[in-house]
Amino acid sequence: MPQLFQDELLARHLRAVFGDVDDAAMVLLRQHLEWVEIAAGQTLMKQGDPGNSMYLSISGRLRAYVEDDSGVEHMVREMARGQIIGEMSLYTDEPRSATVVAIRDSVLVRLAKSEFTDLLASSAQVSIALTRSIIQRLQSTQSRSDLARPVTISLLPITAGVATGEFSQRLADHLGRIGRVRVIDADCIDRELGQPGLAQTAAGDVDANHRISLHLDEIEAANDYVLLVGDNGPTGWTQRCSRSCDEVLLLADAAQPPVLHATEEVCLMRRGGRAEAAETLVLLHPAELRCPVGTQRWLDRRPVTDHIHIRPTLERDMARLARFQSCTAVGLVLAGGGARGLAHLGIYKALQERGIEIDFVGGTSIGSTMAALIAGDRPYDEMLSVARRAFSGNPTGDFNFFPLLSLIAGRRLRGIITTAVRELLGREADAEDLWKNYYCVASNYSRASEQLMNRGSLIKGMMASIAIPGALPPVLHDGELLCDGGTFNNFPVDVMRGMRGVGRVIGVDLSFRKPRRIEHEEVPGSWALLRDRLRPRKSRRYRFPSLVSYLMNVTILYSTSRQRQSQKLTDLYFNPPLDRVGMLQWNKFDQIVKQGHDHGAEALDALTPEELQRYKAPAR
Repeated sequence: MPQLFQDELLARHLRAVFGDVDDAAMVLLRQHLEWVEIAAGQTLMKQGDPGNSMYLSISGRLRAYVEDDSGVEHMVREMARGQIIGEMSLYTDEPRSATVVAIRDSVLVRLAKSEFTDLLASSAQVSIALTRSIIQRLQSTQSRSDLARPVTISLLPITAGVATGEFSQRLADHLGRIGRVRVIDADCIDRELGQPGLAQTAAGDVDANHRISLHLDEIEAANDYVLLVGDNGPTGWTQRCSRSCDEVLLLADAAQPPVLHATEEVCLMRRGGRAEAAETLVLLHPAELRCPVGTQRWLDRRPVTDHIHIRPTLERDMARLARFQSCTAVGLVLAGGGARGLAHLGIYKALQERGIEIDFVGGTSIGSTMAALIAGDRPYDEMLSVARRAFSGNPTGDFNFFPLLSLIAGRRLRGIITTAVRELLGREADAEDLWKNYYCVASNYSRASEQLMNRGSLIKGMMASIAIPGALPPVLHDGELLCDGGTFNNFPVDVMRGMRGVGRVIGVDLSFRKPRRIEHEEVPGSWALLRDRLRPRKSRRYRFPSLVSYLMNVTILYSTSRQRQSQKLTDLYFNPPLDRVGMLQWNKFDQIVKQGHDHGAEALDALTPEELQRYKAPAR
């Protein structure tokens, strides 16, 4: 039998779903519900099965998977307490559209189809409330996988010397600006349940497990976030933490060898398949470190969902981790556009001036390079100086004498990018080594598909993302040819929308605001164009783009056609007026940066204080 507080939880969730249904209708509804307990790893429903019931989650967490036509399974949604599951099949009589698996031990209530039909016939209020709830869900924008915010988070040290208790309390301080937080360790359980050593009880002790589980459920119901602090080894309490959470933070001193810890081998590696809670590797660094190193060695040894670099003594780093855990992190997406992309730097400065912290950066083509500069997390003036030295000249001026594969050799651009990375980070780094999480997008010529680049050589990733077909040589990656990401996705907002923990997306689009018209009846011949190019700029008759500029623009035509769709996925959208700036006018560095800053400042100042606050960290 469920405990009294679970009855109270049920009443609370029913009120949230059905609103102001009168007491008689609510009593009738509760009479039709059946309690269901499901263990971590168990399947609640399978895709294709008959839809003979719906569920309301009371506690725990579940995950939905959809199998596509090729038999590949994709995770599409996570469901926490208070969410309805499987209701559509009761209305449509169609088979289940997804497989739902418990990530952790969960408690639900079930409404069978026969009971559902009787209930709709006997209570108009319940029928209307259910229908309204479903319509609202269908009308909500499902622009990305619906990942419910994690509530219970386990913090497990996987190297020696991690001050887990102190770290957890500092994280709780930042999460406390967003919601109610409790930090729970083994001593808390023993003290609050009045039995020393209870938290370390083995998994086979049914009575002890039941007491602890009910107590943790009660704590979770009263808080927005619960931090379970594990021990320094695979104790009974640490194992319980790994089984009783929505997400696991693996805390590691990045200066130590990246070997597997006993906690990982005992508590995590033996867990099965789809029931696993998401695992994030949190690599801890000293504040004075210029750039992380060797992240790939840590990631190669453990199947984590994500990673994040944190300098625990820096408040802004701890605040960034809190935003990721509360799904309020801010992602910045930078579009491609040649020299016009220098405007990204100006807009970033405008964001900084207004106290908007960027947590995740991604981009395409020149946007990938600007994003890497931002993700390096150096002071703005230093970043700007590095960019000015790199791009104020002509990085695309080394033309091939025999253009067999590309008009531009690309050696100058590679040298400039390599030098910029070394100046900014102190060495050639991998994409995983940047302080802020980063990705760029390339196009896989060999597979005719978009390719996400967020692992491996940062320089290779940027060179692939910026390799405009015909203008710059492609990049070889694992035996396949990669070229400019703008061919498929020049403004990769959809990619950012799918990133775990990102709640707000800021996008900087470089598409022309209006069509570029040329007032001529016919395109002149080559000799006429050449003679015209030899004239002073002000006296030229023809305003046709150069061959390189033409190729650069043609490659992003498909992506540009998706501009409106990408704009809808953006919470805060910038499109600086750069119609008079050519894609190869690198010599206008300061002018373009200023235009970006002026546009960013104007757009941000037009927001209300409430709108601006959505992108800023909550005050203490």
